[in-house]
Amino acid sequence: MTAEALPAELRRTIVQLARTPRLLVACDYDGTLAPIVGDPSQAKPLPESVHAMRSLAALSATTAAVISGRALRDLATLSRLPAEVHLVGSHGSEFDVGFVHELDPDITHLRTQLQRSLQDITAGQPGVTLEAKPASVAVHVRRADPEVSERVLDAVRTGPATWEGVQVTDGKSVMELAVVETDKGNAFEALRHQIGCTGAIFLGDDVTDEKVFSKLHGPDLGIKVGEGDTLAHYRVPDTPGVATVLALLMEERRTWLYGEQAPAIERLSMLANERTVALLTPDARVTWMCHPGPDSAAVFADLLGGRAAGHFSVLPAQPQQENGGNGAPRSTLPLGQRYVPGTMTVETRWSRLMVTDYLEHGGDSHRTDLIRVIEGSTRAAVEFAPRPEFGQVPVRMTAEAEGIRVHGTSEPMVLYSPSVKWRITSDGMHETAHAELDLSEDSPVVLELRCGTETLGSSELTERERRSIANEYWSEWADQLRLPDVENDLVVRSALTLRGLCNTDTGGIMAAATTSLPEEIGGVRNWDYRYCWLRDGAMSARALVSLGSTAEAEAFLDWLHRVMDTLPGPERLHPLYSLAGGTLGPEAVIDTLPGYAGSRPVRVGNLADQQVQLDVFGPVVELATDLAMAHGKLRDADWELVKGMAEAVERRWFEPDHGIWEERDVPRHHVYSKVMCWVTIDRAIKLAAHYDRPAEPNWVQLREQIAEDVLKNGWHPDVQAFTTAYEGSDLDAASLHVGLSGLIDPSDERFKSTVTAIESELRSGSTVYRYRRDDGLPGHEGGFHLCATWLIEAYLLIGRRTEAEELFQQIVDNAGPTGLLSEEYDPIAERSLGNHPQAYSHLGLIRCAQLLAE
Repeated sequence: MTAEALPAELRRTIVQLARTPRLLVACDYDGTLAPIVGDPSQAKPLPESVHAMRSLAALSATTAAVISGRALRDLATLSRLPAEVHLVGSHGSEFDVGFVHELDPDITHLRTQLQRSLQDITAGQPGVTLEAKPASVAVHVRRADPEVSERVLDAVRTGPATWEGVQVTDGKSVMELAVVETDKGNAFEALRHQIGCTGAIFLGDDVTDEKVFSKLHGPDLGIKVGEGDTLAHYRVPDTPGVATVLALLMEERRTWLYGEQAPAIERLSMLANERTVALLTPDARVTWMCHPGPDSAAVFADLLGGRAAGHFSVLPAQPQQENGGNGAPRSTLPLGQRYVPGTMTVETRWSRLMVTDYLEHGGDSHRTDLIRVIEGSTRAAVEFAPRPEFGQVPVRMTAEAEGIRVHGTSEPMVLYSPSVKWRITSDGMHETAHAELDLSEDSPVVLELRCGTETLGSSELTERERRSIANEYWSEWADQLRLPDVENDLVVRSALTLRGLCNTDTGGIMAAATTSLPEEIGGVRNWDYRYCWLRDGAMSARALVSLGSTAEAEAFLDWLHRVMDTLPGPERLHPLYSLAGGTLGPEAVIDTLPGYAGSRPVRVGNLADQQVQLDVFGPVVELATDLAMAHGKLRDADWELVKGMAEAVERRWFEPDHGIWEERDVPRHHVYSKVMCWVTIDRAIKLAAHYDRPAEPNWVQLREQIAEDVLKNGWHPDVQAFTTAYEGSDLDAASLHVGLSGLIDPSDERFKSTVTAIESELRSGSTVYRYRRDDGLPGHEGGFHLCATWLIEAYLLIGRRTEAEELFQQIVDNAGPTGLLSEEYDPIAERSLGNHPQAYSHLGLIRCAQLLAE
């Protein structure tokens, strides 16, 4: 029996249950794991069921158990299950761990009397056997003639079964008399509470199993084996059906816990169109896309949940080799993937197939149009599996002449694909569309996913015209950049990536394109970066200004003006906002997604928006300064913003805060935050002088006061470095800004000593860690590309150019094949970590290339 033979609703329920945080899998033995046989001593379990139970027991956050009427000793001998599977015998009166009953003398005497009486009743009755257990005796009549069976059971019911202190359990062709309370339901509840499970499944065939079925509630799942009345939710016909259920549950559970084979983060490529983004795997699978905005719920979340969470795939079809149909399928590995130079259009190429992907430009703000052009001289297999709301909304589809309509979503969605013949399948909850395309060189197939519209008609412009519009937008923008001579192509790609993270409708700039890509594989440091941080956004816009593009900075500052208008005072700025400029909702967990490579939790929202981060004012003023220098004038609104930032610093600079790294711990007096407060006032004073603006009379004194405070309290003589915070001796790469900002001269021995100390403690090969201290979270993280770029800049300031060039080259080497950088790099496993692509990493690369080119 295959999983496809199970009812679709049962499959869907199993998939949902497999995603519960702590799972209890329990079942009966005879008639469930093992077929019913004439001789109970020969009841062997199906090997497939044993394998599934063994595998389930080996999974984390998963408990497997067998609850049987058999004596525990016999159950252990027959089942051949490993010690990891809990065994409960005698209908719950015998537990293999923790619940073994100690019988007092009176109970022991009663059990002895009970066995003697039953021996008298069954003596000479053909086919009737007794099974002695530690706290009970079972009368088996399976092999007896019906007349004998009825006569014996009647004698038991009217005799020992009526004794005080005896508990009777009726089963199939068996009656058990116990001298202690026996109840499979109570045993099941004891297991449930012992492990604190959040969901459970029980499979059983006997009338005694109904006591367990009666205890199930909420997400629990009960499955009856065979015929008969039952309280169970579903039914399978026999023990092979049980094996199928357990195998499906095991596969789904393992996938949910540990994730499917995940593509390397640095090998993902980003599509963008000024409003939203999408990510492609190296084999052209759309693995991540949200709608209606990049910070909305995902339509395709394959990146965090595997294929079941939504994907859109195109691959060469895999015909069998010409040897009778038994050969291995041909490889579907692509030859390569690249951006069309100077654009955000991605081409993925196989030997006889090419897929071109881009997001359409110039459409309505409420629409997301993904265009996929498939061309070549082979057969291509397409699988379209949208899963809106992170896969939590059931999806239905209908195929029409012009394409597919997706039903059940809050936002309309269609796939325009005229002449394509689709086959629609269901997993019980979602439907998926499949097609095979016969391609020829002169007739590409165009698939257009349109989110936010029900229109299935053709567009006014041809696909070629729309692709040209998209490509020309990006290439014309890139052509006007002032580029350094160092790593020219990679700087262009970094600039395009930063531009792709900008939202043209609002002016907000995302910190990264994704949520919950892990800082440690399998760890919990998984955060949502699809929002606009004041610091990150200002730094991204500043990098683009340095390359000659100022529109993004103007739009970002305008976005910030609107945010400021909603506040009682500038000191009340949050560290981050939505792309639209609103406050974030509460941070939540999508607990149905296993996470990238099993890294959970998957988070949406970010609690950091409620933190105090006093460094955010400095980058904003630096951006206003650079923009004014680029234009040769200072906008009045920007000067008002600068004054607001200075006012915020004046009111709060002396407070402890959570710092640039947003630690979820008690606030500290972070050196970097104090330095950025100093930068705020220093740049405000210089702007006022350069553009003849009235400076506040206390600014000069305030600047000196902050500097003195940093130099007095931030320097730790025992460490010979500026430390993370005033309160300790731990180091932080962000403290390099004492010199990078100009608060002290780079030639100052204290700065040189700080560089040496940070290099010694925090650098590991091609990367630099933020810090090494215990930040209150379990696990570890990779080194930050941004921190490595800070160290490169520090090397240059103190005359160590060779080390700067070497470290920069190592960062370049860590970029993915299409030139993108994630947040972090693990020098031990030699893999990228964190959200991707990350603005911090790309703006740092641009800065270093410019400095090295000077």
